[in-house]
Amino acid sequence: MLDKAIPFCPGPPEHQGGPFPFVMPKGAVDTHAHVISSASLVPSRSYTAPEATGEQYIEMLDEVGMTYGVLIQVSVNGQDNEPMLRVLDQHPKRLRGVAVPLLGQPDAYYQNMKDRGVVGIRVNVMFAGGGLDLSNLEECDALARDWGWHIQFLLDANDLPTLMPRMQKMHSILVIDHMGFLKTAVGVHSPGFQALVDLVRERAWVKVSGAYRLSEKHPSYDDVVPYAEALIEAAPNRCVWGSDWPHVATYGPMPSIAQLLDCFALYAPTESIRKKILCDNPQRLYGF
Repeated sequence: MLDKAIPFCPGPPEHQGGPFPFVMPKGAVDTHAHVISSASLVPSRSYTAPEATGEQYIEMLDEVGMTYGVLIQVSVNGQDNEPMLRVLDQHPKRLRGVAVPLLGQPDAYYQNMKDRGVVGIRVNVMFAGGGLDLSNLEECDALARDWGWHIQFLLDANDLPTLMPRMQKMHSILVIDHMGFLKTAVGVHSPGFQALVDLVRERAWVKVSGAYRLSEKHPSYDDVVPYAEALIEAAPNRCVWGSDWPHVATYGPMPSIAQLLDCFALYAPTESIRKKILCDNPQRLYGF
Protein backbone atom coordinates (compact mmCIF):
# COMPACT_ATOMS: atom_id res chain seq x y z
CA MET A 1 0.00 0.00 0.00
CA LEU A 2 1.30 3.46 -0.90
CA ASP A 3 2.05 5.91 1.88
CA LYS A 4 -0.74 8.51 1.73
CA ALA A 5 1.78 11.21 2.69
CA ILE A 6 3.69 10.60 -0.55
CA PRO A 7 1.69 12.04 -3.47
CA PHE A 8 1.13 9.97 -6.60
CA CYS A 9 1.79 11.66 -9.94
CA PRO A 10 0.34 10.52 -13.26
CA GLY A 11 2.33 9.10 -16.14
CA PRO A 12 3.12 10.90 -19.40
CA PRO A 13 0.70 11.13 -22.31
CA GLU A 14 0.73 8.08 -24.55
CA HIS A 15 1.34 10.20 -27.65
CA GLN A 16 3.32 13.41 -27.97
CA GLY A 17 0.93 15.58 -29.97
CA GLY A 18 1.83 17.41 -33.09
CA PRO A 19 2.32 18.64 -35.64
CA PHE A 20 5.78 19.51 -34.37
CA PRO A 21 6.94 23.10 -34.98
CA PHE A 22 10.07 22.18 -36.97
CA VAL A 23 11.75 19.20 -38.56
CA MET A 24 13.91 17.54 -35.93
CA PRO A 25 17.56 17.67 -37.07
CA LYS A 26 19.34 14.38 -37.57
CA GLY A 27 21.44 13.51 -34.54
CA ALA A 28 19.25 15.39 -32.03
CA VAL A 29 19.82 14.50 -28.38
CA ASP A 30 17.19 14.50 -25.64
CA THR A 31 19.47 15.27 -22.70
CA HIS A 32 17.03 14.73 -19.84
CA ALA A 33 14.70 11.79 -19.26
CA HIS A 34 14.09 9.09 -16.66
CA VAL A 35 13.25 5.44 -16.45
CA ILE A 36 11.48 4.44 -13.25
CA SER A 37 11.44 1.08 -11.52
CA SER A 38 8.52 0.45 -9.17
CA ALA A 39 10.62 -2.27 -7.52
CA SER A 40 13.29 0.23 -6.47
CA LEU A 41 11.22 3.02 -4.90
CA VAL A 42 12.91 4.46 -1.82
CA PRO A 43 10.90 5.26 1.33
CA SER A 44 12.31 8.80 1.52
CA ARG A 45 10.97 9.84 -1.90
CA SER A 46 8.98 13.05 -2.50
CA TYR A 47 6.44 11.44 -4.83
CA THR A 48 5.41 8.13 -6.34
CA ALA A 49 5.54 7.82 -10.11
CA PRO A 50 4.29 4.98 -12.29
CA GLU A 51 6.80 2.66 -13.91
CA ALA A 52 8.50 4.15 -16.96
CA THR A 53 10.37 1.66 -19.10
CA GLY A 54 13.17 1.90 -21.60
CA GLU A 55 10.84 0.63 -24.30
CA GLN A 56 8.41 3.48 -23.63
CA TYR A 57 11.22 6.00 -23.75
CA ILE A 58 12.56 4.71 -27.06
CA GLU A 59 9.04 4.87 -28.49
CA MET A 60 8.85 8.52 -27.42
CA LEU A 61 12.20 9.33 -29.04
CA ASP A 62 11.09 7.67 -32.27
CA GLU A 63 7.76 9.51 -32.30
CA VAL A 64 9.47 12.87 -31.82
CA GLY A 65 12.30 12.04 -34.23
CA MET A 66 15.23 12.34 -31.82
CA THR A 67 18.28 10.17 -32.43
CA TYR A 68 19.84 9.94 -28.96
CA GLY A 69 18.79 10.18 -25.33
CA VAL A 70 20.32 10.71 -21.90
CA LEU A 71 18.79 8.95 -18.91
CA ILE A 72 19.09 10.70 -15.58
CA GLN A 73 18.88 8.64 -12.38
CA VAL A 74 15.51 9.49 -10.83
CA SER A 75 15.25 10.49 -7.16
CA VAL A 76 12.49 8.00 -6.34
CA ASN A 77 14.91 5.15 -7.11
CA GLY A 78 17.59 6.63 -4.87
CA GLN A 79 21.05 5.22 -5.54
CA ASP A 80 19.88 1.99 -7.12
CA ASN A 81 21.15 2.82 -10.59
CA GLU A 82 20.77 -0.72 -11.90
CA PRO A 83 17.35 -0.26 -13.57
CA MET A 84 18.74 2.67 -15.56
CA LEU A 85 21.98 0.80 -16.31
CA ARG A 86 20.06 -2.16 -17.72
CA VAL A 87 18.34 0.17 -20.21
CA LEU A 88 21.72 1.60 -21.19
CA ASP A 89 22.92 -1.97 -21.77
CA GLN A 90 20.10 -2.49 -24.26
CA HIS A 91 20.85 0.68 -26.28
CA PRO A 92 24.60 1.35 -25.98
CA LYS A 93 24.86 3.38 -29.18
CA ARG A 94 21.74 5.42 -28.57
CA LEU A 95 21.68 6.21 -24.84
CA ARG A 96 23.96 7.64 -22.16
CA GLY A 97 23.37 7.92 -18.41
CA VAL A 98 23.88 10.27 -15.48
CA ALA A 99 24.03 8.27 -12.25
CA VAL A 100 23.75 8.88 -8.51
CA PRO A 101 26.57 6.62 -7.33
CA LEU A 102 27.46 5.57 -3.85
CA LEU A 103 30.59 7.30 -2.62
CA GLY A 104 33.71 5.62 -1.34
CA GLN A 105 33.37 2.50 -3.47
CA PRO A 106 36.10 0.40 -5.15
CA ASP A 107 37.21 1.46 -8.61
CA ALA A 108 35.43 -1.55 -10.13
CA TYR A 109 32.07 -0.09 -9.06
CA TYR A 110 32.65 3.14 -10.99
CA GLN A 111 34.35 1.39 -13.92
CA ASN A 112 31.24 -0.76 -14.32
CA MET A 113 29.10 2.37 -14.60
CA LYS A 114 31.46 4.02 -17.06
CA ASP A 115 31.64 0.89 -19.21
CA ARG A 116 27.85 0.80 -19.39
CA GLY A 117 27.47 4.39 -20.59
CA VAL A 118 27.49 6.63 -17.51
CA VAL A 119 29.00 10.04 -18.28
CA GLY A 120 28.00 12.11 -15.26
CA ILE A 121 26.92 12.35 -11.62
CA ARG A 122 23.64 13.88 -10.52
CA VAL A 123 23.23 16.07 -7.44
CA ASN A 124 19.51 16.66 -6.82
CA VAL A 125 18.57 18.97 -3.98
CA MET A 126 15.00 19.62 -5.12
CA PHE A 127 13.43 16.22 -4.39
CA ALA A 128 13.93 13.85 -1.46
CA GLY A 129 15.59 10.51 -2.04
CA GLY A 130 18.22 11.81 -4.46
CA GLY A 131 21.07 10.29 -2.49
CA LEU A 132 23.68 13.04 -2.98
CA ASP A 133 23.41 16.63 -1.84
CA LEU A 134 25.52 19.75 -1.51
CA SER A 135 27.32 18.36 1.55
CA ASN A 136 28.94 15.88 -0.88
CA LEU A 137 29.97 18.56 -3.36
CA GLU A 138 33.75 18.36 -3.05
CA GLU A 139 33.76 14.55 -2.89
CA CYS A 140 31.59 14.40 -6.02
CA ASP A 141 33.95 16.82 -7.74
CA ALA A 142 36.93 14.59 -7.00
CA LEU A 143 35.06 11.49 -8.18
CA ALA A 144 33.94 13.16 -11.39
CA ARG A 145 37.45 14.38 -12.10
CA ASP A 146 38.86 10.87 -11.59
CA TRP A 147 36.39 9.25 -14.00
CA GLY A 148 36.04 11.98 -16.62
CA TRP A 149 32.44 12.73 -15.67
CA HIS A 150 30.49 15.95 -15.32
CA ILE A 151 28.27 16.94 -12.39
CA GLN A 152 24.64 17.77 -13.07
CA PHE A 153 22.75 19.91 -10.56
CA LEU A 154 19.02 20.10 -9.97
CA LEU A 155 18.87 23.09 -7.67
CA ASP A 156 17.05 26.34 -7.07
CA ALA A 157 18.98 29.18 -8.68
CA ASN A 158 17.91 31.42 -5.79
CA ASP A 159 20.59 29.57 -3.81
CA LEU A 160 23.35 30.21 -6.34
CA PRO A 161 24.68 33.49 -4.91
CA THR A 162 25.59 31.59 -1.74
CA LEU A 163 26.87 28.51 -3.61
CA MET A 164 28.95 30.31 -6.22
CA PRO A 165 32.22 30.45 -4.21
CA ARG A 166 32.20 26.65 -3.83
CA MET A 167 31.13 25.97 -7.41
CA GLN A 168 33.79 28.25 -8.85
CA LYS A 169 36.46 26.15 -7.11
CA MET A 170 35.26 22.90 -8.69
CA HIS A 171 37.36 21.17 -11.35
CA SER A 172 34.59 19.21 -13.06
CA ILE A 173 32.30 20.27 -15.88
CA LEU A 174 29.09 21.64 -14.32
CA VAL A 175 25.64 21.21 -15.85
CA ILE A 176 22.60 23.09 -14.46
CA ASP A 177 19.17 21.55 -14.99
CA HIS A 178 16.07 23.33 -16.25
CA MET A 179 17.33 26.92 -16.29
CA GLY A 180 18.01 26.76 -12.56
CA PHE A 181 14.48 25.57 -11.72
CA LEU A 182 13.58 29.23 -11.22
CA LYS A 183 9.91 30.19 -11.40
CA THR A 184 9.32 32.94 -13.94
CA ALA A 185 7.61 35.07 -11.29
CA VAL A 186 11.01 35.57 -9.64
CA GLY A 187 12.21 37.67 -12.57
CA VAL A 188 15.20 37.77 -14.90
CA HIS A 189 16.83 40.50 -12.80
CA SER A 190 16.72 38.46 -9.59
CA PRO A 191 20.08 37.77 -7.89
CA GLY A 192 19.60 34.03 -8.41
CA PHE A 193 19.04 34.21 -12.12
CA GLN A 194 21.81 36.73 -12.65
CA ALA A 195 24.16 34.41 -10.72
CA LEU A 196 23.09 31.59 -13.04
CA VAL A 197 23.80 33.68 -16.13
CA ASP A 198 27.23 34.59 -14.72
CA LEU A 199 28.04 30.94 -13.97
CA VAL A 200 26.94 29.86 -17.45
CA ARG A 201 28.90 32.65 -19.10
CA GLU A 202 32.02 31.70 -17.13
CA ARG A 203 31.97 27.90 -17.32
CA ALA A 204 28.74 25.96 -16.76
CA TRP A 205 26.49 24.16 -19.20
CA VAL A 206 22.74 24.65 -18.84
CA LYS A 207 19.63 22.83 -19.94
CA VAL A 208 17.23 25.34 -21.49
CA SER A 209 14.40 22.96 -20.68
CA GLY A 210 11.68 22.33 -18.10
CA ALA A 211 9.53 25.22 -19.31
CA TYR A 212 6.36 23.65 -17.92
CA ARG A 213 7.91 23.55 -14.43
CA LEU A 214 8.88 27.23 -14.46
CA SER A 215 6.03 28.88 -16.33
CA GLU A 216 2.87 30.58 -15.13
CA LYS A 217 1.42 30.38 -18.66
CA HIS A 218 0.22 26.90 -19.56
CA PRO A 219 0.48 25.46 -22.13
CA SER A 220 2.28 28.15 -24.14
CA TYR A 221 5.02 28.54 -21.48
CA ASP A 222 6.11 31.65 -23.36
CA ASP A 223 7.02 33.52 -20.18
CA VAL A 224 10.22 31.42 -20.01
CA VAL A 225 11.50 32.89 -23.29
CA PRO A 226 13.48 35.81 -21.78
CA TYR A 227 15.22 33.42 -19.37
CA ALA A 228 16.20 30.96 -22.09
CA GLU A 229 17.31 33.76 -24.41
CA ALA A 230 19.58 35.22 -21.73
CA LEU A 231 21.22 31.84 -21.13
CA ILE A 232 21.67 31.14 -24.84
CA GLU A 233 23.23 34.56 -25.32
CA ALA A 234 25.58 33.91 -22.38
CA ALA A 235 26.92 30.60 -23.75
CA PRO A 236 25.39 29.39 -27.02
CA ASN A 237 27.93 26.55 -27.18
CA ARG A 238 27.01 25.20 -23.73
CA CYS A 239 23.21 25.10 -23.95
CA VAL A 240 21.32 21.81 -24.38
CA TRP A 241 17.66 20.76 -24.27
CA GLY A 242 15.79 17.86 -22.73
CA SER A 243 12.23 16.59 -22.73
CA ASP A 244 12.14 15.80 -18.99
CA TRP A 245 10.05 12.73 -19.90
CA PRO A 246 8.03 11.25 -18.12
CA HIS A 247 7.42 14.61 -16.41
CA VAL A 248 7.51 13.33 -12.83
CA ALA A 249 6.07 15.30 -9.91
CA THR A 250 3.60 17.00 -12.25
CA TYR A 251 0.08 17.19 -10.87
CA GLY A 252 -1.63 19.55 -13.28
CA PRO A 253 -2.02 19.19 -17.04
CA MET A 254 0.62 16.83 -18.40
CA PRO A 255 2.67 18.43 -21.20
CA SER A 256 3.20 16.81 -24.57
CA ILE A 257 6.61 16.98 -26.21
CA ALA A 258 4.96 18.91 -29.06
CA GLN A 259 3.97 21.66 -26.61
CA LEU A 260 7.47 21.78 -25.15
CA LEU A 261 9.00 22.00 -28.63
CA ASP A 262 6.55 24.78 -29.54
CA CYS A 263 8.03 26.75 -26.63
CA PHE A 264 11.60 25.78 -27.51
CA ALA A 265 11.06 27.13 -31.03
CA LEU A 266 10.22 30.55 -29.55
CA TYR A 267 13.69 30.97 -28.07
CA ALA A 268 15.52 28.87 -30.68
CA PRO A 269 13.82 30.24 -33.81
CA THR A 270 16.45 29.42 -36.43
CA GLU A 271 17.61 26.10 -37.80
CA SER A 272 21.22 26.93 -36.95
CA ILE A 273 20.63 27.60 -33.24
CA ARG A 274 18.37 24.56 -32.94
CA LYS A 275 21.05 22.36 -34.47
CA LYS A 276 23.60 23.76 -32.03
CA ILE A 277 21.41 23.14 -28.95
CA LEU A 278 19.86 19.84 -30.05
CA CYS A 279 22.83 18.24 -31.84
CA ASP A 280 26.27 19.83 -31.73
CA ASN A 281 26.45 20.82 -28.06
CA PRO A 282 24.97 17.66 -26.50
CA GLN A 283 26.87 15.31 -28.77
CA ARG A 284 30.05 16.94 -27.51
CA LEU A 285 29.02 16.84 -23.84
CA TYR A 286 27.66 13.28 -23.77
CA GLY A 287 30.04 11.64 -26.19
CA PHE A 288 27.74 10.56 -29.01
